[in-house]
Amino acid sequence: MSQEKTGIRLVQRPEQPTAVVREKVPMGELPPFFGRAFGAVMAAAQNQAVQIAGPPFGLYRGMPTDTVDVEAGFPVAAPFTGSEGVAAGILPACQAFEATHTGPYDTLSATYDAIQARMKEEGFSPADSMWEYYLSDPATEPDPATWKTLVVWPVA
Repeated sequence: MSQEKTGIRLVQRPEQPTAVVREKVPMGELPPFFGRAFGAVMAAAQNQAVQIAGPPFGLYRGMPTDTVDVEAGFPVAAPFTGSEGVAAGILPACQAFEATHTGPYDTLSATYDAIQARMKEEGFSPADSMWEYYLSDPATEPDPATWKTLVVWPVA
């Protein structure tokens, strides 16, 4: 289980309109939820001729427990009108710490721990939501050791 973290950076992120599916999901059911949500968002965006403007992401509200309040979708290049279970959303403009995680999704907690430690070192408090951009497609990159995920954790 190899994992490497590239540098943790403090960044200013611009507001980004999104198209998402939001649900409360048991942790063990996240993979099928993401597959369903990404498919629904792609279809809805295509139906509205709205261009996808970045990699798929998952936004987590609150600290995950057995169940997580999650939005899954894509950044969009133009305003999106909610339809077919897909809603318009926004990734907020914010100051955030981010880091690129390389490795399987079940090792992401190590990257979150490192970001949280860095926040504390620099006197910041974490916001109660964070998101992950999935930079690798498991369908085309079957080796989880090579998967890249950009973790974005805003400060409060």
